Amino acid sequence: MELPDPYLPGAISLLEQIDKKLMVMLRDGKTLIGYLRTIDQFANLVLHETLERIHVDKFYGDIPRGIFLIRGENVVLAGEVDETRQTGLIQVSLEEILRMQREKTEQKERYQQTKHRILQGSGRLPSNKNDLLIDDAY
Repeated sequence: MELPDPYLPGAISLLEQIDKKLMVMLRDGKTLIGYLRTIDQFANLVLHETLERIHVDKFYGDIPRGIFLIRGENVVLAGEVDETRQTGLIQVSLEEILRMQREKTEQKERYQQTKHRILQGSGRLPSNKNDLLIDDAY
């Protein structure tokens, strides 16, 4: 495979994306969309007119965040946004997406609690934290 000229390795390849709209996914799960204004040798990014996009199933909502400085070590994925492409996602109001996100989080927590109780009842998990003690002397 031949690389296009000039090929820029690593984070410095984002120099070609200056002033373009990017979507950046962070380690904490957040998705940010904004215009890349600058990048440095540590892959720290500055996004302008930034939106935090929240996804729940096939719905999404945006929270305006303004100018956003992102530390390079927190970037998982970054790519240019193609605004002409249809995503199949439905935009809802900020209040609606936050409500949906809260319900989804509560649903996951209930599932985890139920799973934990079942595993504990079947003897696959200790019934309390004191059962987790390990004697390192032997």
